Amino acid sequence: MLPLPAFRVQLSASISLYSNGTRRLFSATSVGLNGQNIPVPDSVSTPINPRWLTMTKRRVGKCMMFGMKPAQIDEGGKILQQLAKEWRELLAGSEGFLTDKKRRSLYRHNVVWGEQSARGGLGYYGHVNNVTYVRYAETARVNWTRNIGNYIDTANKKEWINMLGNTGIGLILKSIKVDYKFPMESPDKITVYQKLIPDPSRHLSAQSAFRLEVMILSEAHQRPAARCFEDIVIYDYKKNRKTVNIPPFVMEQFETMWKQQEQEKENWRQRIADIENRVRNLELESWDRADAVEDNGSASQ
Repeated sequence: MLPLPAFRVQLSASISLYSNGTRRLFSATSVGLNGQNIPVPDSVSTPINPRWLTMTKRRVGKCMMFGMKPAQIDEGGKILQQLAKEWRELLAGSEGFLTDKKRRSLYRHNVVWGEQSARGGLGYYGHVNNVTYVRYAETARVNWTRNIGNYIDTANKKEWINMLGNTGIGLILKSIKVDYKFPMESPDKITVYQKLIPDPSRHLSAQSAFRLEVMILSEAHQRPAARCFEDIVIYDYKKNRKTVNIPPFVMEQFETMWKQQEQEKENWRQRIADIENRVRNLELESWDRADAVEDNGSASQ
């Protein structure tokens, strides 16, 4: 374990770019409490910095290591508790992914040893095989469809479940693109969310296909391990061709889903801005105040 002074130096260096640079979270800012710049999104497509969660924890840690009053320590603890409880929603919800129990497609799904890639034929296994992410997305899409029928649009449950088969109106994956973010390894767990892109009322009215973005979150690292982009065709197996249009019951759910995604994005980005405000206040009340003097303890303690 590092000595306390050395740990403080390391901690300060690791967050120096973030403690006064929270503008990096999103590309636009607004004025919050104490006149500080609080990041807010400038467009619907601006994602949160994937390391925001880690750096926010470190910023709170720096305040605590510097020395705070009991009330400030209590506030720092509450912030850390909120991050621990809501980290999935903060990361995914702030981008418009629907994160409630009825919407999530995979939750804390085990990443097992056999899903990793062999290196050099020596029997040593490294990161999760690239193809495995496609399987995660496939499984998640099936669960996404079932969830809509089982929990959201129960009046058309049979139609949604039938879309997973090949006897009537069904779904066919046209293409999938995977953006790998870091080499995830076993043991780990993943949580997977989807969101509809783009706005269906503008782009899907005369089409037989739709697009989904998939976020695969690593539970161990608490950030996205990969993102997938899927083009999905609605196919009529009885006529052996694509449908002329998206079925009305599907289109109705897509339009509702889009509105919910936009609301989810707004709600969770505001939560992030509130957390940023609270953390910045802790910094201004501890190491970043004008008369700040670090509490190094005393020999009598």
